[in-house]
Amino acid sequence: MNDSSSSLSGPARLLLAIAYPLLAHWASHEGSGVLAALALADLVVFVTIDGLLGLRALPWLATALLLGALAAIAPTPYAQMLLLTPPVLFNAWLAWWFGRSLRAPREGLITRIVAALHGCAPRELAPDLYRYTRRLTLLWACVLAGLGLVNGALAMIAVPDGVLAQLGYTPALAITQEQWSWFANILNYGVVGGMFAGEYLVRRRLFKDRPEKGFFDFLRKMAQLGPGFWKELFS
Repeated sequence: MNDSSSSLSGPARLLLAIAYPLLAHWASHEGSGVLAALALADLVVFVTIDGLLGLRALPWLATALLLGALAAIAPTPYAQMLLLTPPVLFNAWLAWWFGRSLRAPREGLITRIVAALHGCAPRELAPDLYRYTRRLTLLWACVLAGLGLVNGALAMIAVPDGVLAQLGYTPALAITQEQWSWFANILNYGVVGGMFAGEYLVRRRLFKDRPEKGFFDFLRKMAQLGPGFWKELFS
């Protein structure tokens, strides 16, 4: 991917990430298969955006095929059913990555991020900070796994497009599609954002030697790590 397309990839992916929960919640509120397909199309482009901007044939072909499939199922109940899966799969995938990073010889994801902010190797962090970051990585893995399980359970009992309802079973305990969406597409992000901000406040009290001057400087320094760092982190 050339420099111009690379510079567009980050902002484009950010816009797609912001648009997805809004589109998904709108689709669930309206019960619309077309809107559900549109939200899922947003996710497809989110995943393939680098290849699309790089004008590579395979990503363009894969995107075209997936968008065609979504257009085909848009008038059917399957679009709404598919909309149930991203919150489960995404949280499960992130939980797996966080947990996987704790296995030797890897270093925990949070440990690597904090070390990068301090400008040192993970093992060069102060011992108490090193232990803290590893435990925090484990906590994130557990929280994300828990969110994935809750999203999966709610997807089972949502009506009218939940898994059990679509299979012809009436859940003993049921929630509406819109209630499911409030949790999956809105509250999920609140939980993650609240934990992120809360953890910063805890770390600020526990560790006085920090490379940032405040929360917004912390966010700025995180952004300055660059797309290459974040891409390598999850590779």
